[in-house]
Amino acid sequence: MARWRCTVCGYIYDEAIGDPEGGAPAGTAFAALPDDWRCPVCRAGKDAFVPAPEKKPEGEGETTVSDVIVEELARWGVTVAFGIPGTSSLGIVDAIRKNPAVRYIVVRHEENAAMAASAYNKLTGGIAACVTIAGPGATNLATGLYDAKEDRASVIAINGQVEFQYTGPGGFQEIDQDAFFRPIAVFNNTIYDKTRTVHLVTTALKYAFLRRGVAQLSVPNNIQKETLASGFCTRESCLPSLDIVPVDADLRRAADRIDAAERPVILAGWGAYDAAGSVVALAEKIKAPILTTFRAKGIVPETEPWFLSILGDVGAPSARKLADGADLLITLGVGFSKLTGVPEDVPLIQVDVDPEKLGKGPEGVMLQGNCRYVLPKLLERIRGRDDPTALRQIGALKEEWDRQRDGEADAAAVPLRPPYIMKVLSETLPDDAVISVDVGENCWWFGRNFRMKRQRMVMSGYLATMGFGFPAAIAAKLAYPERTAVCITGDGGFSMAMADLVTAVKYDLPMVVVVLNNRQLAMIQVEQMMEEYPNFGTDLLNPDFVEYAEACGAVGIRVDTPEALGPVIREAVRMNVPVVVDVETDPRRF
Repeated sequence: MARWRCTVCGYIYDEAIGDPEGGAPAGTAFAALPDDWRCPVCRAGKDAFVPAPEKKPEGEGETTVSDVIVEELARWGVTVAFGIPGTSSLGIVDAIRKNPAVRYIVVRHEENAAMAASAYNKLTGGIAACVTIAGPGATNLATGLYDAKEDRASVIAINGQVEFQYTGPGGFQEIDQDAFFRPIAVFNNTIYDKTRTVHLVTTALKYAFLRRGVAQLSVPNNIQKETLASGFCTRESCLPSLDIVPVDADLRRAADRIDAAERPVILAGWGAYDAAGSVVALAEKIKAPILTTFRAKGIVPETEPWFLSILGDVGAPSARKLADGADLLITLGVGFSKLTGVPEDVPLIQVDVDPEKLGKGPEGVMLQGNCRYVLPKLLERIRGRDDPTALRQIGALKEEWDRQRDGEADAAAVPLRPPYIMKVLSETLPDDAVISVDVGENCWWFGRNFRMKRQRMVMSGYLATMGFGFPAAIAAKLAYPERTAVCITGDGGFSMAMADLVTAVKYDLPMVVVVLNNRQLAMIQVEQMMEEYPNFGTDLLNPDFVEYAEACGAVGIRVDTPEALGPVIREAVRMNVPVVVDVETDPRRF
């Protein structure tokens, strides 16, 4: 059976397949087609066709550059890729199709692909990929990749590129991707020479892992299709881990400073998330309260007796007083965000794997290393403090903070008040839920009023970009399919990402999306008030989120009375399908 190519559009007429829709069954020779038969793609006549090379049977062709790229991704543990296929990425997408080790999640907007990939790394420590096309597909990744850059999340972006680059005006979907990604990426290159494929892919993955950031590779579509024997290519390898422990003299110095402190306070950050047991052990030994940054919310259950609150504008006022009044602040994996407001004039003990974060404040002891390894060694060297009143004092401050938050949770107010919503969510969501939080008033109230048990939380930290919450929930369900995925978002943030609700339905990703619907960009409304501007431009005209969910194949439920919220959330969790809970919410803060 021969093959014929249309010289106008490139369509291949395969005699073995025929053109059933055009009246030519499988096995119809090209010469046997009627004279008035036309190309099914561009409607050119038979005279536009010329003989085409034979197609090699599936599985019998030689390995291509694209196959090698995907094989190397899988070899490094990349098992999920988010993106949208297109002309300049067809070779890579087909290689993913043929490789069962990598799952391709096709989204509706590339920004959501990058957000999901960033969240995947924040939740698991594993690298996820973005795979999309040249030009607009690549540029759409930018916001999500900037989120990964700012929060030090490891992500690799594999982007198609046009065959002939930088030819000047008229290039279709052609941009200088090397220049575009330069401010975002820790590694950034284009595969111009197929023999460098393995080296560039492995180097990109190495940089993403070691430098905890974004690696970007562009692959021209003609290079993607070229054959390549990867066994003859050079490749990079990588350290098996980034585990670092300070020298003994520094540990001894830190222990002596801790033993000499009379009012020590512990501030646990994102970098201490996998050292929760040691954080509590340190608090017990030196009789110190535990504060956390917002990103580290949930590092220990909020029922932990030594835990008080987040430090920052969503936390207890008493947390600020303790931090400012400490004679030693022990910061564990803390990024020193402006919103946390770490008092750098207080003597510090800093533990962080990133040397760039060390050296805050005029005096202190800096320990470069992973909290999960440094803290046990520090505990061995600390004598500890004996203060029988410490736990009672922390408990009294905690009770005061709980009473304040309980008083804010008005169970009778309509529309529902955000403090009440967070109280009900705290009481009803499963202890093992993975919670993604969007940016806006929903995030402020979550940080302040949601009481973590043993849930895991993920958010957009330093970039603080609206629209992060929902794609992060998709990543959460892919990463932890056995756990309940919950997105807490506002109407502003959800509407930025809600096109991918159909993605959750398509890939059967059960989750609960709680939309605080106040028809306002409410945080901006508060900021205008604080800066003495009149309120302007914050009102939202929303679709009916319940009907939208149903149109997407999900379940939509509206909550407009306080007593309905708890039962609806419990039912949504049990449904085991994507559910949007549209909660009519008061836009006022207090």
